[in-house]
Amino acid sequence: MKNLLFSILAVALLFMSCNAQDNKPEFKEPLNILVFSKTKGFRHESISSGLKMLYDQSRKQNWVITATENSDLFTDEFLATFDVVVFLNPTGDAISDKGQTSFEKFMNTGKGFVGIHAAADCEYDWPYFAKLNGGHFKTHPPSQTATVVFEKSNHPAMKPFEGMESYTTYDEWYTFKVNPRGKVNVLATLDEESIKKFDNDNFRMGDHPLIWWQEYDGIRSFYTGFGHTHEAFQDTLLIGHITNAINWAAKRID
Repeated sequence: MKNLLFSILAVALLFMSCNAQDNKPEFKEPLNILVFSKTKGFRHESISSGLKMLYDQSRKQNWVITATENSDLFTDEFLATFDVVVFLNPTGDAISDKGQTSFEKFMNTGKGFVGIHAAADCEYDWPYFAKLNGGHFKTHPPSQTATVVFEKSNHPAMKPFEGMESYTTYDEWYTFKVNPRGKVNVLATLDEESIKKFDNDNFRMGDHPLIWWQEYDGIRSFYTGFGHTHEAFQDTLLIGHITNAINWAAKRID
């Protein structure tokens, strides 16, 4: 009986030890992240799934997340507490001129930025943001399954796709007003020939960047076109893609 109890205790202790190791954060120092998702135009239902995904990742990544749609909080004092800002599908003219000024000051201290999907569909009249995000939305064909071709793999955000030349999935595929190539470092493009449903050819760019990064003046900026659907934020590959992009923007990884 004693041997049986000892065995049960040993197994329980082993399970607790393994579980503690599994829950141990990958990074020792916490990372303060502001997630902004205010919409003044189209509102993506997937915002809720994006927020859940980020919160689900936060324990393992040692992220401290503050999510808001209140752009009045964009003050010098408030923004100074963060390391990275994630624009999760915001749209339209979401931030006041005063808030924009504070945001520019904040970013210019060498902070990180990650734009997800509709980050390209906001603040069209703010030149600073146009440069930071890298591109502005023009149009899109109907949501459908299409193929993203990986151009470069030498970025942490592309590690989940290691060994893959492309990825075929369902999303809403943005076209941009100006091709950002030459101003940003392109990581992936849309295979336009994989688009089967479209109202007209306005979505075609020829060369069609979809994922890119920048680093300038101490700022790290990343944009991904993925993120229209709930399923995008439940896709293991895309979760790793966005997670690594955030940690890269925070200068945790290179």
